Amino acid sequence: MSLSVAQLTERLLESYGRGGGTNHVDGTNLPSKHAVAGITIDLLRLLFPGFFDERPVHSSEVEDAASALLHSVLARLESEIRKSLRYAAALRPGETDPPKAAYALTRRYLGNLPRIRELLRTDTDAAFNGDPAAFSKDEVIVAYPCIEAIAVQRLAHELYLENIPLIPRIMTEWAHSRTGIDLHPGARIGTYFFIDHGTGTVVGETAVIGNQVKLYQGVGLVAKSLSAGQALRGQKRHPTLEDRVTVYAGATIIGGDTTIGAGSTIGASVFLTRSVPPNSLVVPEATRVRVTTKQTQESDAFEYRI
Repeated sequence: MSLSVAQLTERLLESYGRGGGTNHVDGTNLPSKHAVAGITIDLLRLLFPGFFDERPVHSSEVEDAASALLHSVLARLESEIRKSLRYAAALRPGETDPPKAAYALTRRYLGNLPRIRELLRTDTDAAFNGDPAAFSKDEVIVAYPCIEAIAVQRLAHELYLENIPLIPRIMTEWAHSRTGIDLHPGARIGTYFFIDHGTGTVVGETAVIGNQVKLYQGVGLVAKSLSAGQALRGQKRHPTLEDRVTVYAGATIIGGDTTIGAGSTIGASVFLTRSVPPNSLVVPEATRVRVTTKQTQESDAFEYRI
């Protein structure tokens, strides 16, 4: 039996009544994911003029183009920040007046763009200098997923430091969906940061990454256990990588007390739950691999260690 629209609506409304936590009805207006994505794209255009635009940008146009884009971003971002602050105020009555706070926060935030650009210059240098496959720095900016993921994380981190809810995570999850790289906006990341390939790399909220650190695909800087759930909020749950650390593909480093000393190298597929001193080399124990030819005689087989 086919259902009418009225019957379908009734069933859906019944599910809303049982929804607990999956409804946001009669609450404050949440930030728009679509709007935040659009703002993020325009912030990337401001950080990398000419790289994320649909047409060439001439030097004679830069001032007018930047001014117009800043005006647009300022108005839209202030609106989304106001929504976020109202959401926070609804949860924590007595917070700062959202409209006044949003006005000041948005302008302070956009004032940080030159400093973020300088950090991203070091990340671009790290990617180009660290990858012999890179043809140019232009290629690194327009084609390497790590630059987009790191740029968005650095943008979101500034909002995170201002205790603005929702928007920073929307931004980094937007980048995550585009790049396959999951960088929490709370992570503290130093200069000259490079994620080679990057797919599946995860950096948790309280991770601390020093300068000149290089990660490969599938690396996880994660918490030791989340069984305590919300009781762990605000605690250091993710590892620290000191300066000049390299972590190869598939390695997992766990725990807020875990520190990888400066200059260390963590080999591929290592599972590490404790700290190591500076200049350490951490590799898995040798694994025996058996190689044979298809349909071979047993005498043709040989083994080696990796």
